[in-house]
Amino acid sequence: MKRIASITVLVLMACMTAMAQKEQRAQVTFKTDKGTIVVELLNETPLHRDNFIRQVKAGTYNGVLWHRVINKFIIQTGDRLSKHAKPGELLGEGDEKPGDEIPAEFRVPEFFHRRGMLNAAREGDDVNPQKASSSTQFTIVTGRTFTDEELDRTQKRIDEWTGGTFKLTEAMREVYKTEGGAPHLDGSYTVFGQVVSGMDVVDAIQVVETDKNDRPLEDIRIIKAKVTKKYKVRK
Repeated sequence: MKRIASITVLVLMACMTAMAQKEQRAQVTFKTDKGTIVVELLNETPLHRDNFIRQVKAGTYNGVLWHRVINKFIIQTGDRLSKHAKPGELLGEGDEKPGDEIPAEFRVPEFFHRRGMLNAAREGDDVNPQKASSSTQFTIVTGRTFTDEELDRTQKRIDEWTGGTFKLTEAMREVYKTEGGAPHLDGSYTVFGQVVSGMDVVDAIQVVETDKNDRPLEDIRIIKAKVTKKYKVRK
């Protein structure tokens, strides 16, 4: 019996290893004025993943500015109009057309707005109650750490924005207290990827001097974006 049990365990382990080997996340490398950032896209948000890959291959991000930078919160890019923007020009409206939006794909609590995560920018709830995402603009979360009292207040804010749909779990709260992030965005913006290399570059961008509209005074661009690893979904 022990031998049979041992063989069964080995077979199960082999199957699990084979399944894990079939799962692979796509990666995109951004060469920026401040250095290189590598991000990994979530297979759990396939609409955002596939759209992002299409945009990268189409050259959407080549030459765009990091046009909105807020220290201890986020850095944002993806406005195609920023490629040839004049100094001080207000950016962020983009050139997207109705129907370009990507349906929301919330995967809380598995994926949330901890430090280093990618989320999709979007129009406000007043014109976008479905919380659909921009097809091009995204942010990388830098965030900060929170106390229990601050997280309690944040939960009330989340409740107001989501009608009580999303709750911070104990595991999420622990991450926000120790690692940091932007918890008030949970349940309102789609998280679809994470930085796997280059958070030092992200941090270098987040501390640059900005104007009253949070645009860096010195242009910081994505010079080149490239898909450097393809995804493979477990079947």
